Amino acid sequence: MPFSPADLVRSRCARAVTAFTAGIVLAGCSAAGTAGSSTSDSAGPATVEVGLVYSRSGPLAAYGKQYKEGFTAGLDYATHHTGKAAGHRIVVTEQDDAGDPSKAVAEAKTLIGKGCRILAGSTDSGVALQLAPLAAQNKVLDISGPAATDGVTGINTYTFRSGRQSYQDILTAGSLLGDAKGKKVTVLAQDSAFGQANVTAVKAVLGKQGARVGSVLAPPSAGDLTPFARQVKSGGPDLVFVAWAGASAPALWTALDQQGVLDSSKVVTGLAGTASYPVFGAAGSKVSFLAHYFPGAGKNAVEKAMLDGITKAGGTPDLFSPDGFTAAQMIVHAIESGSATDTSAMAAALEGWSFDGPKGREQIRAADHALLQPMFTAELTGSGASIRPRLLTTVPVSAAAPPAKPLAG
Repeated sequence: MPFSPADLVRSRCARAVTAFTAGIVLAGCSAAGTAGSSTSDSAGPATVEVGLVYSRSGPLAAYGKQYKEGFTAGLDYATHHTGKAAGHRIVVTEQDDAGDPSKAVAEAKTLIGKGCRILAGSTDSGVALQLAPLAAQNKVLDISGPAATDGVTGINTYTFRSGRQSYQDILTAGSLLGDAKGKKVTVLAQDSAFGQANVTAVKAVLGKQGARVGSVLAPPSAGDLTPFARQVKSGGPDLVFVAWAGASAPALWTALDQQGVLDSSKVVTGLAGTASYPVFGAAGSKVSFLAHYFPGAGKNAVEKAMLDGITKAGGTPDLFSPDGFTAAQMIVHAIESGSATDTSAMAAALEGWSFDGPKGREQIRAADHALLQPMFTAELTGSGASIRPRLLTTVPVSAAAPPAKPLAG
């Protein structure tokens, strides 16, 4: 969520990036692909081409970095340090979409043309919604990442998600809000696919609980956010749900504090990455946080493996580390239990799969490919650079599960 936020940056291809194990290869754009051929699994080991299309640059570059570091650690973990699944060598080709859907589609088409049968990434919700139909048209397995839009769930047979979705954020927020009946709720968000998805989700969840839900949407490019904070304040909401992402977050929280929104209404938002903690300053104690993830929240062996793997590789575990780690787990399982060349078999292998992830026990719902997972609530403690989240509650899978919907296509 916030947590999720685009700009035009020229695509760069990774030549050969060394992971913390030599078995995992991050190949450049010139990598030849064989996974798209007609070679069957029984014919011997295949090279499985995976296209990693994510925001290495642009507004969501920080989130893309977290995802990528988690993916690398997850691939190492899931392949037992071999870079292989069921004997098949996994080769990853990395592309930077810079948060631009049209750029992402062009890059994905090139990757598919070179033999990639698996796509992963989608840091941005707008990108995810454009890549999913392309994956279905080409019968390519699509493992969407941090992109939170609910529209990805159930979109087609070949698209799955490795992160949470907006509906799960709202259900978690609902656990913090208490009785919403008769309350006025304002969603403050950017006018983007991510922001609009949050408005829809809040209406679907809290609206059904009797709340009157409205919204204040700001252009993603807006620099002065004071007018939007004033608009929220003037509406006199009981509850303010903030869904925000990107570099303008500090200005937003400053505006909300200066305009008295944090003192006049209960404010709930998603806990973003570690770099955002000091942004709240004194306002942090006035905000209630729902959390997709923060380091230490999972408290299990898989999370420890993720934290250790990222740290040993020189990275920093953060908000979207699990999304990358889980994506790698899903890809390896799809190959091992499905096929190295048949994407329909890969998809079938993922449907209904239950596994231990960094956040805890998770399951891919067969009906619509939603990733059912625990969520968290937290508070910020400390001050300045020493601000850290403290786990309040772990919201169980059953309480954070979005309603199932028919799988399209």
